[in-house]
Amino acid sequence: MKKFILALQLLTRLHIFNLPFDEVTYGKSSMYFPLVGFLLGVILVFLYLGLNYVFPVLVVAAMLITGLIFLSGGLHLDGFMDTMDGVLSGRPPERKLEIMRDSRVGAFGVVGLVILLLLKFALLSCLPAQVMPRVLILMPVLSRWGMVYAIARFPYARPQGIGIYLAKYTKSRELAVAALLGCGVAALNGGAGLILFIWLTFLAHFLALLFTRQLGGLTGDTYGAINELLEVILLLTIFPLLKLPFLNFWW
Repeated sequence: MKKFILALQLLTRLHIFNLPFDEVTYGKSSMYFPLVGFLLGVILVFLYLGLNYVFPVLVVAAMLITGLIFLSGGLHLDGFMDTMDGVLSGRPPERKLEIMRDSRVGAFGVVGLVILLLLKFALLSCLPAQVMPRVLILMPVLSRWGMVYAIARFPYARPQGIGIYLAKYTKSRELAVAALLGCGVAALNGGAGLILFIWLTFLAHFLALLFTRQLGGLTGDTYGAINELLEVILLLTIFPLLKLPFLNFWW
């Protein structure tokens, strides 16, 4: 329970208890990242069901994005912007890491954020109503599973930083628990859910490998970037899945 509460404190504004920092428990809390994603998804579903009775689709999509940013405290978006500034700068790895530590946001970060939010807005606006609740749960669950996969499988790029505890203590057991949680939620959604789980796991590996080659490893910022990119990719993937008639979909 303590690990789950720490995961909740790390990834959201939902601070049930303010637990003291313990690096081992904090590092192992990654196993519950998909469960935190499930909680966020349930909140988004209730938000969607309430808003959908009153507002048009475009407003609902904008409010869902706003709600997710508020619930997460913008943590992953901040990491995404820093990662874009560093990775796209064209500098050596050491300089890229320095750029990512700079509190100021550069042009690549701003442009990347605008594109990311526009894509999320457009994709959520176009999703059929009958699949929206399931997608709102799968999106935060599988994107956070992808984070855990990257944390466990790839080295940390810095000698210090809050993310180093996650990299240090996320081992096979933590990865297995996170995989069971992520795959379990995916399996409840039939063939489409399992396809999304496998696809996003592959993409998490690809993105983590890409960032590792650029930076010499991963950082807390790249963890956030992986989460944000996987959310958008999941939304993009839903549309071709809707065209496949031979799977046992839930829609």
